[in-house]
Amino acid sequence: MPVVHLIANQMVTPPLTTSPPLTTSPFLPTNSTLNPAAAAAVGFINDILNKIPLPLWAIYLIAVVGALLILLCCLCICIKCCCKKKKKKQQQKKNEKISMSDVNGKTTSALVQPDVADVDYGSTKKQRGKLLYSLDYNAAQSELNVGIKQADSLKAMDLGGSSDPYVKVYLCPEKSKTFETKVFKSTLNPVFNDHFSFQLSKASLLKSTVVMQVFDFNRFSKHNMIGELRLQLSSVDWNHVIEEWQDLGEPAKFEEEELGEICFSLRYVPSAAKLTVVILEAKNLKSMDMGGSSDPYVKVQLALDKRKWKKRKTSMKKTTLNPYYNESFTFDVTFEQIQRVNLVISVWDHDTMTRNDAMGKIFLGCEASGNQLRHWADMLSNPRRPVAQWHGLLTAEQVNSTLTLKKKIPLQSKLPFLKDR
Repeated sequence: MPVVHLIANQMVTPPLTTSPPLTTSPFLPTNSTLNPAAAAAVGFINDILNKIPLPLWAIYLIAVVGALLILLCCLCICIKCCCKKKKKKQQQKKNEKISMSDVNGKTTSALVQPDVADVDYGSTKKQRGKLLYSLDYNAAQSELNVGIKQADSLKAMDLGGSSDPYVKVYLCPEKSKTFETKVFKSTLNPVFNDHFSFQLSKASLLKSTVVMQVFDFNRFSKHNMIGELRLQLSSVDWNHVIEEWQDLGEPAKFEEEELGEICFSLRYVPSAAKLTVVILEAKNLKSMDMGGSSDPYVKVQLALDKRKWKKRKTSMKKTTLNPYYNESFTFDVTFEQIQRVNLVISVWDHDTMTRNDAMGKIFLGCEASGNQLRHWADMLSNPRRPVAQWHGLLTAEQVNSTLTLKKKIPLQSKLPFLKDR
C-alpha cells in the first residue's frame, strides 16, 4: 500500500509505473520461446506485419480469399484434364465400333452388298452413302431399263443434319434424255422405287455410260450433289437382271456442262382461269459472246396437248451472265386445259447480225418429272398463291427429246375451246 505524506496540508501520491508497449504480433510467438533461426524469421515476419497499414481482421480476410482462389484454380485444372481424357476414350471407342448398317439388306442371288472385308477402317475419305439400283436390257425392244430402288446413309447436307434427296439419271455420251426421281424430304435413307427406260441399240449400249447422281433439293438455291455412280455398260453381264448396292463417289468434274439457273414463280387462279408466270432472275449463264458475256432474254411458251400454243418473252439484258428481270406474264388457261398444258422456259442469247442462240431450256407440267413436276404440283395445290423456285437449265436437245412438241396448234375453228387464244 503506498505511503501518503502530508505536506503543508496537501496529500501527495507517488507516481504510478507503466509497462513498456508490445512490439510483437499478438498471434506470433516471442523470440524467447524459439531457437535463434526461428526467432529471426518470426521477427522478420513481425516487422512486415507491423508495417502493413491494415487492421488484423483485414489481413486474415486477404489470406483466406487468396487460399480459396488458389484451390479453385487447382480444381478447374483437374476437371479440365479429366474431361479431356474422358473425351479421348469415348472417341477411341467410337472409332472401334463397326457400323453393321453397311452390311444390312436383302440377300438374294441378284442382290450384291459390300463385303465386310472391303470396309475401309480408319479411312479419312468422306462417306457419301450408297445407292441400290437395277439394270436390265431388252434386246428385242432395244430398251435399257434403269431402276433406282433406294439409298442408305446419305451424307447430310442441311443444317438440321438431314437432306432432301432425289436422283438424276442419264446416259453418256449422248445425254439426250434426263430423268429425275421424286424428292424425299428430310431423310438420309429414301426409298424411291422408280424405273426409267432408254431406247438404245446394242451397239450404242456397249459405248454408253449410265450416270446416277444424288442431289439435295433446295427451293431457293442451287441443288448440291451428294454423290454419283458412273457405270460402263460394256462391262455389265446382260445375261440376267443386275441389282446391286454401290457406294456413291465424288462428283466428276468433267463432262458436266453448267448452263446456269433460272428462278421464276407460278400462280394459278382456277376461278379466274389465269396462269401467271413471273420471270425473276437467272445466274451463272453460259457465255455465248467473244467477250465472255451474253445478251440474254427469256421465252415463255405454253404447249397444249404437245402443240405450241402461246408465247411471250422478256426484255433483253445487255452484257451479263446474271440478269435480273422481274417481268410478269399472264395467260388465260381454263382448269380443264391446265391438266394438259406444258410450260416451256428457255433462255436465249440475242445476236444482232446472226441467229439467236439457245442457252438453256426447261419445261414444267403434268408430264414433267423431278423438280419441275414438284414445282408444278405445288402451284396446283396452292391456288392463288405464287410459288417461286430455282431450276437448273438443260440443253435444248434434252428437253426437245422428252417433250417432242409439234409445230403449232390446229386452227381455232377445229378447236372451239381455244377462242381465248
